[in-house]
Amino acid sequence: MLEKFHQLISNDIGIDLGTSNTLVYLKGHGIVVTEPSVVAVNMKTNQILAVGEKAKEMLGRTPGHIRAVRPLVDGVISDFEVTEEMLSYLINKADKMYKKLGRPRVVVGVPTGITNVETRAVYDAARSAGAREVYLVEEPMAAAIGIRLPIKDPVGSMIIDVGGGTTDIAVISLGGVVKSKNLKIAGDRLNDDIAGYMRDEFKILIGETTAEQVKIGIGSLISGNYMETEIRGRDLLTGLPREVAVTDSDIREAIMPSIKELIEGVKDVLETTPPEVLSDIMKSGITLTGGGALLSGLPELLERILKIPVYAVDDPLTAVARGTGVILDDLRQYEEILIGAQDELPPR
Repeated sequence: MLEKFHQLISNDIGIDLGTSNTLVYLKGHGIVVTEPSVVAVNMKTNQILAVGEKAKEMLGRTPGHIRAVRPLVDGVISDFEVTEEMLSYLINKADKMYKKLGRPRVVVGVPTGITNVETRAVYDAARSAGAREVYLVEEPMAAAIGIRLPIKDPVGSMIIDVGGGTTDIAVISLGGVVKSKNLKIAGDRLNDDIAGYMRDEFKILIGETTAEQVKIGIGSLISGNYMETEIRGRDLLTGLPREVAVTDSDIREAIMPSIKELIEGVKDVLETTPPEVLSDIMKSGITLTGGGALLSGLPELLERILKIPVYAVDDPLTAVARGTGVILDDLRQYEEILIGAQDELPPR
């Protein structure tokens, strides 16, 4: 009864707090906000000038007194005040769409292996941003729930969530994580690899945004379809603007060392997984979620090396956010998987 009263007076909001993008799920309405995790700050006045898409457009283009910052590094908060401002902006944006009297309840997705200090930082930032109650859930668990894997059954499932700052690898059974690993190899690392490769091989300096566009445009881990694009940047020798043509094989060469590290991380988890659970995974396969699942050829490469079927889910970017939505539908049912510093669940 009290639960129904809560729903009448306040919104329930799920947040996938990502290094690259933050998604907000509003109960009853689905995903209502998808914004880059970037905040533009005026250094003279300490004022927040823009959040999300508008701030991302400023990356690499700001004058001296304005700084476009990513408040999350490797999936955890590196700048508490800026994260608080960003969360406040996103929660209020979602809350105002369908205004209710009370402050919202919030479920936030966080990386596996998050420390108690980092857990407390996310919790405090969400509370300060206006949440009435805060619950935290590990991102691979939220993603597994979002794509309807049988997490509560006595059957092993494996999920690889390739995000912007981190890759979460988790083996799940009976509503808990059997084995997991958090790698600092994900979308941002691949962007850095591409920028570094362009600097070393082509002697041209490019920004983070350009590197990401190239990765999305012609990045592929399987040779076959020849792709080429033009990249504009600054010539390291002359200091003047220059344009070069790069191909998919250049990008593959740039990112392959990091991809190999990622595959080794997956192997490490598989090697320590109990045999019965491993047998289940060999039957059901490995599920890929997160923005990295969109990298062309990644499922095929993993499948070829691991000898286990690998599937990229439909709409992998929203899996964690959809999972927070399912949890909000029945907080009691998922009580055991919520982690860290959290408020008491209301009585039934």
